[in-house]
Amino acid sequence: MYEWDFSVLWTYRWLFLDGIIMTVSLTVAVVLGGLAVGLITAMGMLSGSRILKAVALSFIELFRCTPILVQLIWCYYALPILTGIELSPIAASIIALSCYGGSFYSEIIRGGIVSIETGQREAGLALGMTPTLAMRRIVLPQALRRMVPALMNQSILQFKNTSLVSVLAVPDLVYQGQIAAHDSFRPLETYTAVAVAYLVILLPVTLFVRHRDARFGGAR
Repeated sequence: MYEWDFSVLWTYRWLFLDGIIMTVSLTVAVVLGGLAVGLITAMGMLSGSRILKAVALSFIELFRCTPILVQLIWCYYALPILTGIELSPIAASIIALSCYGGSFYSEIIRGGIVSIETGQREAGLALGMTPTLAMRRIVLPQALRRMVPALMNQSILQFKNTSLVSVLAVPDLVYQGQIAAHDSFRPLETYTAVAVAYLVILLPVTLFVRHRDARFGGAR
């Protein structure tokens, strides 16, 4: 019978804390980057240019239809060869995860925008607004409220996707857990603690998103 002993993990508490800080910081970076990428590609999909639509659609399908782990490895090893720019593991991780998340954010943003009645945009144009101004002041504020639940759910997935950056030796929670497991010879306790840490961070956010989604559904 295996005897559990979590007390040995106390020695590695600062290692786990550093991993949590890195994971949360990386999540913030890739969520913001993904939202920026998603907004740009969504605008491309909604533009009147066939070329922009084709480029945006190709980008979305490229990142949605390939595994994120492959994208991480490709960005770290292949992108520097093609561009001549050396990338740190953290930089490569942010680029890959931002593009991957952006491909999903894009469809959420596009769906939110097209859900707004076209008459509201036309009313703004009739008042003398430019298409960009009408989009910024009339369409996007209303669409954002409808997007929030889906955007937050995707951001939760982004948080979990950061666990894959350990393959590039980024010192996130999983990577620090690997170090603790190898050093302590207690992999069961270590990875259980890692799983609990993810649960403690994500459960309140998930409950908040569910509450927001229920409120939005009721208001709608």
